[in-house]
Amino acid sequence: MLRKPQVQLALLVAAIVLLVYAANSQFSPDNDSDVVNTLDSAKKTEKLTKVNPNKNSSEQPDSNASEQRLVAADLATDAGSTQTQTSFIKVSDDRPTKAPKDIHINSLDELSTLFDSLSYNTKSWQEGNREVPRLTFDSVSERWQKTSNEIPVQQKKMIFFRLIAPLILVANENILLERRLIESAPLDDIVLLNIAVKYRIIKGVDETITEQQRQQLLEEIDILPPSLVLAQAAEESGWATSRFTVEGNAFFGQWDFSGNGMVPKQQRKELGNYGLARFDTPLASVEGYMLNLNTNNAYKKLRSLRASLRANNSPITGLELAGTLDKYSERGQAYIDGIRQMIRYNKLDQVDEAYLSDSAPLHLIPRAEP
Repeated sequence: MLRKPQVQLALLVAAIVLLVYAANSQFSPDNDSDVVNTLDSAKKTEKLTKVNPNKNSSEQPDSNASEQRLVAADLATDAGSTQTQTSFIKVSDDRPTKAPKDIHINSLDELSTLFDSLSYNTKSWQEGNREVPRLTFDSVSERWQKTSNEIPVQQKKMIFFRLIAPLILVANENILLERRLIESAPLDDIVLLNIAVKYRIIKGVDETITEQQRQQLLEEIDILPPSLVLAQAAEESGWATSRFTVEGNAFFGQWDFSGNGMVPKQQRKELGNYGLARFDTPLASVEGYMLNLNTNNAYKKLRSLRASLRANNSPITGLELAGTLDKYSERGQAYIDGIRQMIRYNKLDQVDEAYLSDSAPLHLIPRAEP
């Protein structure tokens, strides 16, 4: 049996233990959280918030990035956000890796039914859903070229935007994956060197690159806002009805001086032997357009502005970048005004918040031509 001094000492020790527990648990009537190890928590926060001087602040990992796996829903941008869109920074870790499933489409009604089944329709969009299914297709049919004028204008636009938007998001996703590798790979990594060749930083993989060239790659290689790409695709392809779009998946009017391009009926001799670049698929056309804007000296202003917006963690928008495209068309400022008007009128700025679904990709196959 404890004597009186021992009892007092035991009670004192117990009181100290209870005080320490209360301090560590940060308990309050409205907080039922577990005990917090304040020392470990401080170290963890310091580790996760430590800034890498070679990365933009907008690309730093979230506080839980090292613990949680990103899914498509995590790429949604908060309404009214004044920061760079989440889908322009991150990619889903659950993105599909299997080949697309073939879906045969025999009519516009069947296509609309498919959109509805994927919650890829006006109702879902108006409710704030910005998730876009992974859809691909091989080409534009002559039937579309011949009959699209008979389709109500709004329906025609809807079909065009909903079929092209997934291709843009896939191309942007691939660019973000390239950026991820550029940031982390050793300078002599063969994949990094191939990327440097692709973007014309070096001429061959037998060369080496420097840290300065790594940073140059990160400025040159970046996403393009879907609103801008959609508006230019609609403008340059005549809503996918131009001869060059049907014959060679040319959605952006890119010139080809190799001799393999599609020759215009009225070729301007002073420009030499040129044609319109042809592509194997619409996705390849989107990727070719992005490579053009990411490498051609004519669009250096676009790349500089985009890099500045990313560095400041500001939204990267089509309306903003369109102002740098004075050299894309001989129309100059009139072309810029037209692209901006198309973005505003069709509310394409909303598509800059879109992100890809994690669901399996679908490859659309239209009814065979009669």
